[in-house]
Parts: sequence; C-alpha cells; structure tokens
Amino acid sequence: MAMETLNPATGAIIQSFNTWGDEELEAALQQVADTSPGWRETTFAERATLMRKAATVLRDKAAHYAGLITLEMGKPVKEARGEIEKCAWVCDYYAEHAETFLADEAIESDAGKSYIAYLPLGTVLAVMPWNFPFWQVFRFAAPGLMAGNTGVLKHASNVPQCALAIEEIFREAGFPVGAFRTLMISASQVKGVIEDPRVHAVTLTGSEPAGRQVAAAAGNAIKKSVLELGGSDAFVVLDDADLDAAASVGVSSRFLNNGQSCIAAKRFIVVDAIAEEFVQRFRKIIESLKVGDPALEDTDIGPMSREDLRNELHKQVQDSIAQGATAVLGCEPMQGAGAYYQPSILDNVVPGIRAYEEELFGPVAIILRARDEEDALHIANDSRFGLGGSVWTEDSARGERFARRMQSGSTFVNGLVKSDPRLPFGGIKASGYGRELSTHGIREFVNAKTIWIR
Repeated sequence: MAMETLNPATGAIIQSFNTWGDEELEAALQQVADTSPGWRETTFAERATLMRKAATVLRDKAAHYAGLITLEMGKPVKEARGEIEKCAWVCDYYAEHAETFLADEAIESDAGKSYIAYLPLGTVLAVMPWNFPFWQVFRFAAPGLMAGNTGVLKHASNVPQCALAIEEIFREAGFPVGAFRTLMISASQVKGVIEDPRVHAVTLTGSEPAGRQVAAAAGNAIKKSVLELGGSDAFVVLDDADLDAAASVGVSSRFLNNGQSCIAAKRFIVVDAIAEEFVQRFRKIIESLKVGDPALEDTDIGPMSREDLRNELHKQVQDSIAQGATAVLGCEPMQGAGAYYQPSILDNVVPGIRAYEEELFGPVAIILRARDEEDALHIANDSRFGLGGSVWTEDSARGERFARRMQSGSTFVNGLVKSDPRLPFGGIKASGYGRELSTHGIREFVNAKTIWIR
C-alpha cells in the first residue's frame, strides 16, 4: 500500500511512499522507547532551547512548508503561510510557559509536606488529519515534548511529505532523533501501535468513526486518550447584530481552508427579523470570492482535498435539496480538473434534512431560521456535535449569557471561532473529549503524582 501526494488542484500524483512493514515500525518504536528515559530527565530550559529552535526552523523555511501544504491538500498558500507561523507561535508559547504550567503544586494535608508533581507519561501516539497538516501536529507535539514526553505520529495518508517534513523540523532543531518520529503506517496498523506497551497514550483529531475505533482500542489497553472529532458549529445572528461584521466574519469562518475545518461556522442560525437582510449581505461577499489555483496569492478558495470527499459533500447537498432545502447559491461541483466545489448556500434547512443532521465538510453554508433568541439557542444546541460556536449581538452582556448556555467546548461572542495556544481547545458530545493547548492541554498527558512526606 502506498501513501500518495496527489495534487487536489490538478488530480496529478506527484510522489508515492511505501507504507512500512513490521520491521520498520518495530525499529522506530524501539528507537523512541530508548530515547524516552533520557529525554524525560532533561530540564525545561534544555527543552525550551530546542523548541525555540524548532520555531526558528519553521519561520526560516515557511515558504517551503507552506508550499507542501498547498501541494498536498489544496489550502490557499496565503493561508498555509499563516498555518506555519501559528506552529512557530505554539512552539514559542510552550517554550516560555511549560515550566510554569507543570510546576509542583503544594497541597495542605496531614503531611509535613505534600504536593502534586506533573511528570511525563512516556510516549504519546498522535493520529492526525490532513486539513491542518502542520498545526494539528504541532499543537500536540509542542506541549508533549516540553512536558518530557516523546511522540510518534500517524499522519493522514494524503499528506506524507508534510508528515516527513515535521519529523525533519525537530531533528534540524536539535531534538534527539527518537524524541519524535513519523510512522509511515496504514490505518490498519494503528491498533497495534496503541496496544504496544512502549506507547502510553493516544490523541486523535479526525472523524467520529476513527474516534470510536481509537477510543475503543485505547480503552481496551487502559491508556489515556484525547479526541477532537467533527463539528457542526452554530453561528447565531441575533436581531441586534452588526450584520456587516457578522456577514464578513461568517464568510471567513465558513470558507477558510476551503470550508474544511472542524471549527468552521457551518450552521448559520439567523432570527427571522433580520434573516433576509443577513443572507443578502452574506451572499454578496461569497460571490466576490475567487476560486482557483491555491498556489496563487489572490486565490480565496482552492479545491477540496480529495475528489471522493467532494462527491460525498455533493450527495449531502443533493439529498438536502430533495428533502426541501433551497439552493440559493452554487451547490454544484465545478467543471474541469481538480476537486473544486462551488462556494454554496443552502437555505430553509430544517430538522430531518441531511444538512441539518450532519456535518458538511466543505464550502457549503446552511441557513437555519429561528423565531427569536430562545429558538435560536434551541437550534444551536439541537446537534450531536459540540465543538465551537459563536453568537452575534451588539449587546455583549446578552451575548455572554447566550454563550454560557450554548452546548460547546468554546463559544465566541462577536468573533471568529479559532484555536489559540493560550486557550483550551476541544469539544463535548460527539465532538470528543479532553483538551488541547493552554495549561489544560499540556496537563492531559502527564502523571499528576501525589508526593506525601512526613
């Protein structure tokens, strides 16, 4: 079985890599296991020096790494450069803050001295997706390595050059070779890696089915897991919202990364009083977006990452229209080479329609109309997902009250939902469990160990 760099803008196969057999996998896992004891004994200062060098490597070669992202999964190159800078930021962030986040925590007890020590677990397996092929990895690797853990990566099979480049970044920065390894393995080999006693925990960002399989394997092996799964984020527009701001940010949120983001705004829940006016402004901005070659600087939307995913999206759209939704804009694949799909709007989406019940992972926005604020909240929470969401209102106190009642891992008031190294990131319900980033993220994969001294 091969992993292929297939350019989604052209359909051309650029490069192929053979997946590893048992011997190659065994050698890599043993190398990491041999490295772990020494790595966990390094000081925070030593780790921070190397992590800052990794940030430097990322910035120095940003154009190259951004080009790999664009080539392998079709992200517009201007967005790909932003992804690389964000990876450098998370490296710098944990280099600066990891020691404070994991400092011993004194606890009053019946002991003469008692405290919690936050100690490395060992080796963490990361199973990562293609849509943010560098950022998803670095937001696990930077805190993990700074905590004294080692890491192994099973990346998506359609971004092999990105996967190998990430391993090289850590080597070039001076990390021990076995501190971080990319495993060139197939999905069928993941269960065996989870079960391997040299691996101590697993984190996955991906689909619900993949999450269920990884969680089951980790549970069976009695190993910690963190899951960040799908999302169908609500973008709620109340009757007193700044409609220009909401429409502008709504377009950015929905169509960023060619519409392929877990925390993209997917369900635009708009109260009836301003629905027509919002949709009109929203549509006008979408119609101005330039679809084209993601390697060009003026491209706003590139292709979807794979043709099969485009076909799956279109089937969801077709079924939704047949069930009563209204095609307001687009809703068709684009002709010619590449996995392009028209920037689209589906209106009048109600319960029972596929677009209401499922996540649409591509450049399609759906409009759900609400009678009032309470109805909007009901619709927002009427989803099996709970990753992110936003609410738009000129009254920030009203927005804050609404945000606290929205069932999601994060809610932004009058802002674009995004991940930020300073803030915990993750979901509830079918969007997963556990947190990445901030203090919470680095503490997911450590042993919170009680020390009691008479």
